[in-house]
Amino acid sequence: MQDWNPDIRAAKGPKYLAIAQALSRDIETGILAPGDRLPPQRSLAETLGLDLTTVTRAYGEAQRLGLIEGSGRRGSFVRTRPTAQPPVLASDSGDTVMNAPPEGFGGTLAMAFRECASLLLRPESGTLPFQYQRSGGAPSARKAGADLLAARGVPCSEDTVLVAAGGQNALHAIFSAEFKAGDMLAVGAQVYPGLLALASRFGVILLPIAADADGMIPDALSHACAGSSVKGVYLVPTNDNPTTITMPTDRRKAIAEVAQKHHLLLIEDDAYGWLPEQPLPPIASFAPDNSWYIASVSKALTPGLRVAWLRAPNVAGAWRLAADMHETAIMAPPLNAAVVTEWVHTGVFQSLIDEVRSEARLRQAMVRECLAPASFRAQDYGYHLWVSVPDDLDPRNLCDALRQHGLPALPGDAFAADRSMPGPIAMRVSIGGTIGREQLRRGLNLLSALISPQAPRKVSLV
Repeated sequence: MQDWNPDIRAAKGPKYLAIAQALSRDIETGILAPGDRLPPQRSLAETLGLDLTTVTRAYGEAQRLGLIEGSGRRGSFVRTRPTAQPPVLASDSGDTVMNAPPEGFGGTLAMAFRECASLLLRPESGTLPFQYQRSGGAPSARKAGADLLAARGVPCSEDTVLVAAGGQNALHAIFSAEFKAGDMLAVGAQVYPGLLALASRFGVILLPIAADADGMIPDALSHACAGSSVKGVYLVPTNDNPTTITMPTDRRKAIAEVAQKHHLLLIEDDAYGWLPEQPLPPIASFAPDNSWYIASVSKALTPGLRVAWLRAPNVAGAWRLAADMHETAIMAPPLNAAVVTEWVHTGVFQSLIDEVRSEARLRQAMVRECLAPASFRAQDYGYHLWVSVPDDLDPRNLCDALRQHGLPALPGDAFAADRSMPGPIAMRVSIGGTIGREQLRRGLNLLSALISPQAPRKVSLV
């Protein structure tokens, strides 16, 4: 494969790392096979328009990672990997019901983590990221978060941005510091289960607010605030979980106006906010004095890192929440936070998000091939579907059948803010996580068959 020519024009971060990542990806996908001879370093440098030292460093990195091996004057070859016993955790597939970004395509995320962690753990790097961190997170990680949020138009500084051990840790801190039993929180009719669990734990009353195709209706929220003592409002404005609704900019402005008018504590859980190619302005950018803004890497990259940023409306609020986060989780994993911080500085963070978006789009195209357009709702950059279920079927039975075939699904009533009220007969189907493309296609074909009007209703679904 001496004509191997990786396309790294759109790559962000160091070019040598982009070449090594392209090698890993092409080996993973079979474009490069064990034993293939790679182009001479000087030849590849000329082809890519790079200096020789960059390509030499890329080949060295690939060799360090065990991807290739050198053979003197014969050149470099894709390494034939010996058969090895799988690691113990290879059988730990994780929680297959949670909604997670697609993983395992190309190996870029794992390679980027190995590369960055290796740099951070070198003796000459200084203090190793293994120690307890100060309350609120390391200053460098807080500044990285502040830079990211400021670029989205959210007024902040490293004094108002905290590093949390995931979005749920940030939500827990907000509930603990700002709510007491009996307080009322406005939400959508369907809500992320983690929020439901916190409301139950802290005795917070959830008030479902009517929504339309653009999300929560501002007039309905304002009317609810006029008629009762609503303390705050919780929203996932981009790719809402589970409904997949994304609020347009004018709706976000209108919600912000209502929050300011009624002095609401506005909790914006922007878990999917980085995934659109042109991200919309957060609601917090229109009502900064009212807003607690959460941005996590769990839905943008991977839940395994447990790193999120929480922006408070002021310094006093930030330090009040920092104490709670320290009590409940002590800190985000220091090595992971350091890696994510480095990714932000080098541009790898955005590059990895771009890859998640690309894979999500590929999977959504597969969904459109398998399912009737009217049967589901989804965002092109997202990796979950809100699927309508025929009236004569039980969503719980459908979810059981899909999960047995590897397709994660949850019935709509798992998201109900008020289970005493009838909700839509629907289910959330996740197309990300560890499921491969071929298994996904099979699961989607099964889903299509089960919800088809022509499907026999007397056939067992489990």
